[in-house]
Amino acid sequence: MKNLLKLEELAMFLLSIYLFSFLDYAWWVYLIWILAPDIGMLGYAINIKLGATTYNLFHHKGIAIIIGFLGFWWSIPELQLSGIILFGHASMDRIFGYGLKLSNSFKNTHLGNL
Repeated sequence: MKNLLKLEELAMFLLSIYLFSFLDYAWWVYLIWILAPDIGMLGYAINIKLGATTYNLFHHKGIAIIIGFLGFWWSIPELQLSGIILFGHASMDRIFGYGLKLSNSFKNTHLGNL
């Protein structure tokens, strides 16, 4: 089952690359911004609860889809890019077993312990 979930996440990551191909950006933009959502980890510098909250905001696929959808709906390329990057990054993280964080420990995620 674990491998099946990783394959599903890989498919979603590839979907983000496919959707990015429709945007008017150079390919290196995707490569540079794909790690940007990890800025959400900065909340951990203050405390675990804030860290989990900020991390999860930047790694929640529902939020990514809403941002991307609004970008396409309003024809705002920056929102389109942001949604695709957030979605792709969350999928990439989940391929490697990193899930949404629980507020009691950085290593405790919705996918289990790291």
